[in-house]
Amino acid sequence: MNIKTIIKFLFFFFFLTLAINSYLFASTKKFSYFKIKKDTNKIDSSKQRDLGDYLGKLFKKKGATKKPKHEKKVIISLVPTAGYTLSTGFTIGASSVSTFYSDSLHKGNESVINLQAFYDSHSQQTFITQSNIWTKNDQWKIVTDLRVNSYPDVTYGPGNATKSSTADSIDYNYIRFYQTFLKKVAKNLYLGGGYDLDYHFNIIQTGATNRLAASFYNKYIKKPQSHSSGINLGLLYDNRVNPVNPIGGFYSNLIFRDNFKFLGSDSRWTSIQLDIRKYFKLSENSNNVLAFWSYTWLIVNGSPPYLDLPSVGNDTYNNTGRGYPIDRFRGRNMIYLESEYRFNITSNGLIGGVVFGNLESYPRSISKNLNSFIPGYGSGIRIKINKQSNTNLGIDYGIGTNGSRGVFVNLGEVF
Repeated sequence: MNIKTIIKFLFFFFFLTLAINSYLFASTKKFSYFKIKKDTNKIDSSKQRDLGDYLGKLFKKKGATKKPKHEKKVIISLVPTAGYTLSTGFTIGASSVSTFYSDSLHKGNESVINLQAFYDSHSQQTFITQSNIWTKNDQWKIVTDLRVNSYPDVTYGPGNATKSSTADSIDYNYIRFYQTFLKKVAKNLYLGGGYDLDYHFNIIQTGATNRLAASFYNKYIKKPQSHSSGINLGLLYDNRVNPVNPIGGFYSNLIFRDNFKFLGSDSRWTSIQLDIRKYFKLSENSNNVLAFWSYTWLIVNGSPPYLDLPSVGNDTYNNTGRGYPIDRFRGRNMIYLESEYRFNITSNGLIGGVVFGNLESYPRSISKNLNSFIPGYGSGIRIKINKQSNTNLGIDYGIGTNGSRGVFVNLGEVF
């Protein structure tokens, strides 16, 4: 695949996404937000209720005087979580989202720090910390992604047509460290770069179901460890005010990554990721939102280690592919589309709901093999954890093909 084909495809996919969105919303007058606007719709928290309000009433002491509230510099949401998928079994853990403004007047973009720690019945252990920090006047955005995983996994091989009969069980440890610095070059537009490291080690095959799976392990993984180490270049456009729960705005993030042997990478390979998100607030009288997401991950050249190939659930926030376990599908390229409708169930914002659908494909070549997509769909509820940061606890039930299904828990919106 040459670079001209990649560029043509990215431009085609970008404008196709915008064209579909514009057609859907320009066709009727009541959708007045089809233009790319800045998300200036901040939630009036005085009219909202969250879980803390009701817990406060439950444990409030009689005769206690109400102290005046002050604007908090840092808003922290922390909840225990539990979920279930066919690959992980039952999962327990904790998630935290912290939000704050670099400006003392709470102007500009909101910084977010995510922390997650999980343990499941299949002995998977996961620790993730991700931060998106804006400096004063939004002049810089500092992005950090650090995670340490230790768990057994199941891999099925590359492509869309893999079957459960070819599943191969493996154990490995994983360390990820991504650090990126982006500088403001125009309004809502940022350019920069950084360093990316993916390190898998102690990779062990723990039991193949048949000789096909055993030969698959020897063909694709081969060694007990792998390194991908390289630089990244990023171009970001983001006019959302609250990334935890956007109710309007547009987000586009283009990342070019080049891995080098002199930086410790096993091989020289390059990739492109294009993440596009658009949010439409459907009415001035409600916070109901229709959201679209496209995520494209392409290997431009070279041969990445197998565990570093694009795969479901291994996007930036591990949120692609509700309805399927992480790593159920993997390939040289990944094309992903999702749409979600978010709506209030109670007028005070405490309880909400979502319905969603997604399509994904893992073609060997986007110019020749893009002929089938894998569907997923489902619904879920939202519980307001913190009305000041508009943070919801999301509990979704996703359904995929061939009996795949699961409960997916997220603190903050999926995208």
